[in-house]
Amino acid sequence: MPEVIFPGPEGRLEGRFQPGPRPRAPVAIILHPHPQGGGTMNHPITLALYKDFVKRGFATLRFNFRGVGRSQGIFDNGIGELSDAASALDWIQQVHPEAEQTWVAGFSFGAWIGMQLLMRRPEARGFISIAPPANMYDFSFLAPCPASGIIIQGEADEVVTPPAVQKLVDKLRTQRGITIEYKTIPGANHFFVNEMPELMKTVDDYLDYRLDPSCPIR
Repeated sequence: MPEVIFPGPEGRLEGRFQPGPRPRAPVAIILHPHPQGGGTMNHPITLALYKDFVKRGFATLRFNFRGVGRSQGIFDNGIGELSDAASALDWIQQVHPEAEQTWVAGFSFGAWIGMQLLMRRPEARGFISIAPPANMYDFSFLAPCPASGIIIQGEADEVVTPPAVQKLVDKLRTQRGITIEYKTIPGANHFFVNEMPELMKTVDDYLDYRLDPSCPIR
């Protein structure tokens, strides 16, 4: 997982990038949880998502938002972080300009940023949104949600309330043309402390389904 430094809106951004094994390899960007809550690109869930996409042959990038690690700048309440994510995806696509598809994955704050990134990037084919903070941030920008994906929530999440996420899912499912999968993990808290295997199995099962050539979702 080579270390990379690439230009962001407020200076250099630090990341870890695994190039794709072939020129048209799909690309994936992984977004970490809240910087002011200790979130970094090395968070266990961020790292697990990164490794999952790498093993599937994706050109995969995880990176630190501004002000985290060696990334320059200061926390910007999500506005600047969305710009960071857009710059990061621009950078991956310069390395793999012929990528056959694009995926966005994020956890908590990173899920919120990731869903906003989907609205900016029509080339995104799918997303993985883990514990999207629907009780803390406004998700009304998803009008409509531009891609199909999966939302995963812990049933015992003490930070992101499951009813708020269920409400978000119900709203997204009223749209035509996309499919929103929703999975809850019994007993899981916000960080899936004792349920990481179950979390990643859910991610794997979904990617197995979506990446199968026979999958009806496009």
